[in-house]
Amino acid sequence: MRIIPAIDLKDGKCVRLFKGDFEKTTEYSANPAEIGRRFSALAVENLHIVDLDGARTGAQQNHSIVAEIISQSGLSVQLGGGIRERDDVARWLDAGVSRCVIGSVAINQPQTVRQWLREFGVDAIVLALDIKLNESAIPKLTTQGWTEDSATSLWDCLDDYRENGVQHVLCTDVARDGAMTGPNFDLYTDILARYPALKLQASGGIRNIDDLQKLRDLGIPAAITGRALLDGEITPTEVASFRRNA
Repeated sequence: MRIIPAIDLKDGKCVRLFKGDFEKTTEYSANPAEIGRRFSALAVENLHIVDLDGARTGAQQNHSIVAEIISQSGLSVQLGGGIRERDDVARWLDAGVSRCVIGSVAINQPQTVRQWLREFGVDAIVLALDIKLNESAIPKLTTQGWTEDSATSLWDCLDDYRENGVQHVLCTDVARDGAMTGPNFDLYTDILARYPALKLQASGGIRNIDDLQKLRDLGIPAAITGRALLDGEITPTEVASFRRNA
């Protein structure tokens, strides 16, 4: 299983949100590129960056910072947050981003994203499907940086995209994100049981190396963690040991 460190950008800084709430922000660094360099020293190959400003407004404001992180970290970067036009995808891929992470547009304009999958290839696009469980425990999608709830279920969305050969899906249980309460193991088990060919990325709530080990034992291909690494709850030694024991 791949461990993918995460950097969330807001107002030019590296931050973490609590359960997706933009009013509950913890600032970790005013120098996100330094965080990228720190992550590059881990035994990892990938990095996940979210432009929270772009996710919220649809207007990306952190281009230079993202470019700096890409050039200085040397990691394979997937980028999300406010990527809503075809030219955004093309521009970021040309700038060295390995994959563009598409959230709201994937839900609200599926025909557009299907065209991107055909044009840029299924390996260049990650669907970011962020969910909240409703009163019946059905995972319902959220959009616009988690600020708007959708009537569409995760299962309906994945059924729709499966016909287009989508490979990479990042799923976050918003209630777990930044809360350090543990991942939604049942959700990820259910996703892989329904769609075993997906290159699923689990995100939200990872507390420690034991959570990563359980996700690996469940067969999850990749897991994104930000706060646990930033807080030192997962150490570089543990990451290296995890990789050696893969």
